[in-house]
Amino acid sequence: MKPPSGTAVVAPGCPAALSATLLLSLLLLAAASSPGTSTETQKGKQKAFNRQREVVDVYNGMCMQGPIGLPGRDGNPGINGIPGTPGIPGRDGLKGEKGECMQESFEESWTPNYKQCSWSALNYGIDLGKIAECTFTKMRTNSALRVLFSGSLRLKCRNACCQRWYFTFNGAECSGPLPIEAIIYLDQGSPELNSTINIHRTSSVEGLCEGINAGLVDVAVWVGTCSDYPRGDASTGWNSVSRIIIEELPK
Repeated sequence: MKPPSGTAVVAPGCPAALSATLLLSLLLLAAASSPGTSTETQKGKQKAFNRQREVVDVYNGMCMQGPIGLPGRDGNPGINGIPGTPGIPGRDGLKGEKGECMQESFEESWTPNYKQCSWSALNYGIDLGKIAECTFTKMRTNSALRVLFSGSLRLKCRNACCQRWYFTFNGAECSGPLPIEAIIYLDQGSPELNSTINIHRTSSVEGLCEGINAGLVDVAVWVGTCSDYPRGDASTGWNSVSRIIIEELPK
């Protein structure tokens, strides 16, 4: 669309002095084109208008766009929006596998239970029978007894002989799992029982026995013969301390 007759078109960004000069030129051209009735007057008005357009085009071409300005700063943060609506509830997951049943076991703390019986000098010369005993109170049925005999042992005989020292529990040898024993065997004896071959040595008889009920237990040390061998002259606890040690242990 063309601008109305007599209107100045100024390009944006033109200097103020340039705009004033353009405006003055347009006013002069407008004055020259005052209204009239003759044909020459109309021709002069058209010529003046064309001249006005030329002036505007020239000055519009002289206006150049300036450099880009610096970017503006970020504005202040906006306020929080309206909270959203709750989402759709999730579906139940697949059923898991059945777990194992775990049972806790509570065990009472173990209290030490032991006893010692000792003799300064047994000097017991029997070949068959009970030598010494020690009574013990067993606290639990599902436990084991550790027994130890320590003392001097000796064996004499004319020919080959064997003697056996062993433990009993309430009169019976251990069967859980096997008897508790020690032996002395002589392959060649002396011509006479009172010969100089008469060695006494401190020895021990030791082991564990299971399957004994709780309560009082008579623990004893015995001496006897070995199977298929003749008896000799045995001696126990000569001129030295002998002892029986009993201890209850958890299984």
